[in-house]
Amino acid sequence: QVQLVESGGGLVQAGGSLRLSCAASGSIFSINAMGWYRQAPGKQSEWVARITSGGSTNYADSVKGRFTISRDNAKNTLYLQMNSLKPEDIAVYYCHAASGPDDYWGQGTQVTVSS
Repeated sequence: QVQLVESGGGLVQAGGSLRLSCAASGSIFSINAMGWYRQAPGKQSEWVARITSGGSTNYADSVKGRFTISRDNAKNTLYLQMNSLKPEDIAVYYCHAASGPDDYWGQGTQVTVSS
């Protein structure tokens, strides 16, 4: 079992920045990859970014060049640095961990961008 707890969401003006954190606990040694998803009001969940156990990263086209995913293995924490935020980035952001055939999710953190 893996437990994920997000933090760092909030309200920011367009063009501003936020950093989301996701603290992992439990069987973290079994995690293959971690990532971020988001769900905007009335829309389906959207994949945002991913980082593998080897450190490779991938980004959705909608956030490429603005968002950076990283992790601190010593702190068992995943980050999402979000710069140049836009109103279309408004969503609940969820941390995800893949461990073999299992998927784990955090509770989500709200990001709101005012125009």
